[in-house]
Amino acid sequence: MKNTLKENAEALAMKTVLSYINGKDPDEAIEKVLSWVDKFDEKEGTVAKQRKLIHQVLGDKNSNWYKLVTSFWTDIDPEVRQRTFENFIINATILGGRRKKEAREKYGCNIPWTILLDPTSACNLHCVGCWAAEYGNKLNLSYETLDSIINQANEIGTRMFLYTGGEPLVRKADIIKLCEAHPDSQFMAFTNGTLIDDKFAEDMLRVKNFVPAISVEGFGEATDSRRGHGTYDKVVQAMEILRKHKLPFGVSCCYTHQNYKVIGSEEYFDWMVNMGAKFAWFFTYMPVGVGAPTDLMARAEDREYMYHKIREYRHTKPIFTMDFWNDGEYVNGCIAGGRFYLHINANGDCEPCAFIHYSDTNIHDHSLIEALQSPLFQQYAQHQPFSPNYLRPCPLLDNNGALAEMVHASGAESTDLSAKENVDELCGKCKAAAENWKPVADELWHKSHPGEPV
Repeated sequence: MKNTLKENAEALAMKTVLSYINGKDPDEAIEKVLSWVDKFDEKEGTVAKQRKLIHQVLGDKNSNWYKLVTSFWTDIDPEVRQRTFENFIINATILGGRRKKEAREKYGCNIPWTILLDPTSACNLHCVGCWAAEYGNKLNLSYETLDSIINQANEIGTRMFLYTGGEPLVRKADIIKLCEAHPDSQFMAFTNGTLIDDKFAEDMLRVKNFVPAISVEGFGEATDSRRGHGTYDKVVQAMEILRKHKLPFGVSCCYTHQNYKVIGSEEYFDWMVNMGAKFAWFFTYMPVGVGAPTDLMARAEDREYMYHKIREYRHTKPIFTMDFWNDGEYVNGCIAGGRFYLHINANGDCEPCAFIHYSDTNIHDHSLIEALQSPLFQQYAQHQPFSPNYLRPCPLLDNNGALAEMVHASGAESTDLSAKENVDELCGKCKAAAENWKPVADELWHKSHPGEPV
């Protein structure tokens, strides 16, 4: 379904306003954007909650949030900034939000805000504890398949796409080609950064709708110990190239029992800001895959440390952060299973989460909607949230046995590309972590949400 005449007219009007704002002084531009979004959304209230939050964080010109937003005028190419704002605000959030709501009602299933796609299982590194390191150059989603998924997603309002892997930039040419083919969608990639060079930065500058999130484990020693000698220097070089070309980028951090104090340090946050990163995604290590080491798993006290540190720096550091486990309270629990996102691996298996390698549907045999309506995804929709304490969002790491129950009920099978993993055994590896985290999470929840159930 193409855009309706009404959607085209509204998009044109909004793009005209953004184009006008884009050339202004950042202080005046922010004021105009807030006024415009309020006026546009006042009848439908599609993003009322987001509007309130935006007013709150941008109301103080001395705040770290205000500094972050204004940095898009000083640090980022104006045409890239324009396209990013158009895709994120207009296409993905406002117009896309309407379509997603309509699709949920029409199809009776979760409709994702974003889709994670693995263009390839190949990777040029061999990181400790990473399942992709075991897969090798076995599988790829063809350009035609990726293009079809994006088209199907656009039909139901999804305009955000994140490439994972493997190392997605092994498929640089196809990624750029997809950006060109879908200028009204926004693309990101979780990448080790070692394949970013001036030529690729120039391609990014040309297409304007691709943003990398570079994986870093801390400083030199921590990053190289897990990703290989010399990786940290290549990461720094990639960031310098992106900054030179005035391109936005972020950082992806996996915290473990070994590196959590580095990842959560003020020194590290200052380093990310000084390098030019605009956002940072935080993940905790998951022992996914047969034989995956469990000693890297963050302990309850490690996770609590990250909970407090990330919240502390949100008041002081000009960088947007998201902790995909500890931020469950902001999104009412688990976001997987199509509720906010799903994952399609390089074999085409439609998985509820990048960390949950079980599926009952393959995109080569079924449409995207059929995947979202599949028994496993319906199990997710029926059981979310998995706990009334949103600091325990995950059906694997936080609510032991919940994942196994859904996998067994749906008949889903392991999609691990190297060795099939029994879901009960996987849950068994996470049982102690779930039991140890529960009392800590319950205490934190009681402090911030007194009187609410856990």
